Amino acid sequence: MGVSRLARAVVIALAVMLSGASVPDLRAETGPPPVAPALSALARFDPAKSSLLQETGDLVLDLSISQPVPWRVRMLDNPPRMILDMREVDWAGLERMPQAAEPVRAMRAGIFRPGWSRLVIELDGPWQVLRAGMETGRAGAAETARLTIRLSPSSAANFAKITALPEPQEWSLPAPADVAVIARRAGGPIIVVLDPGHGGIDPGAERDGHKEADLMLTFAREFKELLARDERFKVVLTREEDIFVPLETRISVARAAGADLFLSLHADALAEGEAHGATLYTLSGAASDAAAEALAERHERDDLLAGIDLSAQDDLVATVLIDMARTETKPRIDRLVSALEASIKGADLRMHRKPHQEGGFSVLKSPDIPSVLVELGFLSSARDLKRLTDPEWRARMAAAMRDGILVWAKEDAALRAARD
Repeated sequence: MGVSRLARAVVIALAVMLSGASVPDLRAETGPPPVAPALSALARFDPAKSSLLQETGDLVLDLSISQPVPWRVRMLDNPPRMILDMREVDWAGLERMPQAAEPVRAMRAGIFRPGWSRLVIELDGPWQVLRAGMETGRAGAAETARLTIRLSPSSAANFAKITALPEPQEWSLPAPADVAVIARRAGGPIIVVLDPGHGGIDPGAERDGHKEADLMLTFAREFKELLARDERFKVVLTREEDIFVPLETRISVARAAGADLFLSLHADALAEGEAHGATLYTLSGAASDAAAEALAERHERDDLLAGIDLSAQDDLVATVLIDMARTETKPRIDRLVSALEASIKGADLRMHRKPHQEGGFSVLKSPDIPSVLVELGFLSSARDLKRLTDPEWRARMAAAMRDGILVWAKEDAALRAARD
């Protein structure tokens, strides 16, 4: 596409306006959003020339970027938030952008899917897009762009109509990972799906320049490499890079892979008392304690703030899944947890004083796959952070978890054979 056609395309606001004006279909000109292998930072965000400020009762987002890119904006509810998707924008320095304190509850940005970035602004109540547009200019030989979005307060009824509109198909959620369906056979390798938590727009917990998403991806890659050297294992990762993967997609990856077990890897931060050491979480409708409940709620909220609408999920379905997991899979999960705990402690690695806890983690809700959420440590603990950044410690933890899986798999196979 030439520059003039691109500029023409990107200045059209892909927003739902109060006036109900129709939105032009850009697919004939631009085609559906292409999928790039990774974010290449085509456009750079300039925090010094950008702002999010109140102006005569409205909220005005003024973004300066190094060149025009395709974009779209929409509103979502529960919590009220504005979602801005842009093609390959590097959001470094967002925290330095001047912003209004009152209407803005939270703001985050990052990679949402390969080739696309997302900015999410959580608001204090119902707002609507009043105007949105991009202007292009030049700085020497380079083309620049300024995107301005004006939000005005909305009534609850109007906001409900705006947020209820279906998402255009070409902007739907990232498709499930392309994982070949593996036919499980008796005596075959143990199929392990490793799920490095968070990623992309969702960094997870952060401390001293370290992000939970990055630390877990590093551990998952090292763990995969260890298991891949052993012919008894076949390993799949739910993400191989720093991208956002919705919770439900992580489960779909495990199912497509024919997983024998699913391990979701995390290193959260807790304000609810002091916590340190590895912890193994399993699915339950009732959390072990307030800290476990807060962790589960925080994981759900991360998906919400990344732009995923969970409001349509059926609580009855979730309850059925939990019941199925309890009756069909829970004994196998309990044995897996026991084997992992014994192996980790046997390797003289630190565990939480309550090493096995329960919570309503959506990522564990696949009823027929033994699934465990492993908090390798807590970034709120300086000691845990030191361990998580130590390659030698990570290697010892990966080896201990491998040994625990082998013990569990042997016992599980024997029990199945006896039952058959």
